[in-house]
Amino acid sequence: MVNNINVKDVAVRCLQDEAQAIQSLIPQLDDEFDRVVELILHCRGKVIVTGVGKSGHVGAKIAATLASTGTPAFYVNPLDAYHGDLGMITSSDIVLALSNSGQTDELLRFVPQLKEQGVKLVGISGNADSLLARNSDHHLIVHVDHEACPLNLAPTSSTTAQLAFGDALAIALMCVRGFKARDFAQFHPGGSLGRRLLTKARDVMRTDDLPVCSPQTPLSEAVILVSRSRLGLVVPVVNDVVQGIITDGDVRRAMERLQERFFSVTVEEVMTRSPKCVPEEMKISEIQHLMHKHKIHAVLVTDQQRHLIGIVDSFSCMI
Repeated sequence: MVNNINVKDVAVRCLQDEAQAIQSLIPQLDDEFDRVVELILHCRGKVIVTGVGKSGHVGAKIAATLASTGTPAFYVNPLDAYHGDLGMITSSDIVLALSNSGQTDELLRFVPQLKEQGVKLVGISGNADSLLARNSDHHLIVHVDHEACPLNLAPTSSTTAQLAFGDALAIALMCVRGFKARDFAQFHPGGSLGRRLLTKARDVMRTDDLPVCSPQTPLSEAVILVSRSRLGLVVPVVNDVVQGIITDGDVRRAMERLQERFFSVTVEEVMTRSPKCVPEEMKISEIQHLMHKHKIHAVLVTDQQRHLIGIVDSFSCMI
């Protein structure tokens, strides 16, 4: 309680109101949404997103999301458009204009210039009868019944709905473009996701002092090698060709199964004969998926003849 107000209850009501605002967008989707997606898909220029105030902040985020998911886009402040930035917009472009009321004067003032240039205008507002709606080539309704603000004044539910709608538009375009993870990585080379999608096994694999042994090595000696390797494994090889793998899990299972015979058997008798081997060109993101799928913590990097080149473990992938 703060000043006799249960602030947690206030927060819950706000989140519920904004969640409901997003849910209410679903029945508002119609064929116009399909037409806008197709229009942007075949756009030969860029998508210029614009809006004033809070809608402008939302528009900047929508532009960033579009640009990072395969749709060339950037944000322009309508006020800057009157002072030279209108020259950035060409007849090949599409303008995506956001306004909750659809009556924002600063936004509407440069609509005639867009029309004169032959620029396609897509309006997004909560009012189908607004000036923005009537003067747009396409208009998308993003209407909310009330704001989460208890005074029904501060843009809250309406901006949340705009933001979610922008994401829906970007994701729809992403899907119809066939946008892939590699494409996303190319637009995010500085992030950890980009690094995982572009980094390959050869970039992170351990190549020095690899834990190898002969298949005829006594299992008792192999246990020491597993411990010393710091990888929790040892690789039985013949002429550098992988024959299998022994992990600390294999050792524990062998101790339980063999009991007093444990120290009298060789590696060959207990090794896993089909270890997961990958080429040095495999991406780290694919290796992580492989390790997760098979519940393993390391893979062997080999050439086509199964010569051991290196080892990639889960820690190597933490880039």
